Amino acid sequence: MALRNIRTIGDEILRKEAKSVKAMTPRTEKLIEDMLDTMYDAYGVGLAAPQVGILKRIVVIDVSENQDAPYVLINPEIIETSGSQTGSEGCLSVPGKHATVTRPDYAKVRAQDENMEWFELEGEGLLARAICHECDHLDGILYVDKKEGPLLDNEEPQEEEE
Repeated sequence: MALRNIRTIGDEILRKEAKSVKAMTPRTEKLIEDMLDTMYDAYGVGLAAPQVGILKRIVVIDVSENQDAPYVLINPEIIETSGSQTGSEGCLSVPGKHATVTRPDYAKVRAQDENMEWFELEGEGLLARAICHECDHLDGILYVDKKEGPLLDNEEPQEEEE
């Protein structure tokens, strides 16, 4: 298990656009493995390569209860969204904080897997939120750019939407 340092808000790499992955290499395979280890170790549901200092279009997500069903998205492109959900959102790159963010309630993404084969993934609820959040990271966008209201400490309760 190899853990990578998670870059935090203020680190300029988080504001840069990631580059497409052209081919699967042993280095990229290792990066994906390390990203999964790092995400699980930090109790996250998603992690984008820029968050560990690598400007590649790679995202890992696992919203399963037992953290045993990861998705690896290489060169992801959101191709469809619908609906809306408003709720509390946090980020491993903005530690100890959360804010209210509105995201699509449904998202469909087209991406490549570890074999560089194209596939589509559809998600609702938390998975849709994670897909949108992590894909934003690949374009240098953080959830704090989309927050509604203040950035709160995790000890502060989030105001519930009616």
